[in-house]
Amino acid sequence: VQLQASGGGLVQSGGSLRLSCAASEFTLDDGYIAWFRQAPGKEREAVSCIYGRRRTTYYAESVKGRFAISIDDAKNTVELQMNSLKPEDTAVYYCAATGSSKILWGMSQEYEYWGQGTLVTVSS
Repeated sequence: VQLQASGGGLVQSGGSLRLSCAASEFTLDDGYIAWFRQAPGKEREAVSCIYGRRRTTYYAESVKGRFAISIDDAKNTVELQMNSLKPEDTAVYYCAATGSSKILWGMSQEYEYWGQGTLVTVSS
């Protein structure tokens, strides 16, 4: 299984970015796919997750109403649309996946597959 995250970049506060996580050898309908982020000097934190089978979505309180996670079936990718970005959203964003059917979505140890990070920088 390989996960490839992309879409990071530099954006001004209030702007938008769209991250993409391409999955190979992993069927998105079969498990949970999540985005985590890690800011400099801080612990990795869960941002959002989608359960592929039911398309159930989960969000951290800090991003609710601003971020939206979805699956693009044609591309076999998980997308994270990030709007109204704030400087505190600056971090390296990672996508992660698991084939488990029931997890605590916010716990990084629940995921056995991880992509490389993509850097998001939000300037004030």
